[in-house]
Amino acid sequence: MSRVKKGVNALKTRRNVLKQVKGYRFGRSKKEKQAYEAISHAGTYAFAHRRDKKGDFRRLWNVRLNSALHQSGLSFSKFIGALKKKNILLNRKMLSEISAVSPHSFAKVVEMTK
Repeated sequence: MSRVKKGVNALKTRRNVLKQVKGYRFGRSKKEKQAYEAISHAGTYAFAHRRDKKGDFRRLWNVRLNSALHQSGLSFSKFIGALKKKNILLNRKMLSEISAVSPHSFAKVVEMTK
């Protein structure tokens, strides 16, 4: 078996890893071993937080809706229940957007549920 010198490949992978961690602090941006670790953790957090982001936005829409509904004297839970009973198929994202952009239209939706 012939000997394989892997200097070129090792340098290439090291260069690519360090390129990925550019901007990280301390040894994570300069040392190969710490850089590998930082990349693996970053990937894990990115995956988890893509899932978390969906819940965060849903919570935001609920808070916006609740504040808009309190001005018209309704609670969030009763409003959502009334929407389901009346079979109005607007989701929380759309309702929140309507309440922020055009309160007049949102008031009409609220009147439809009463």
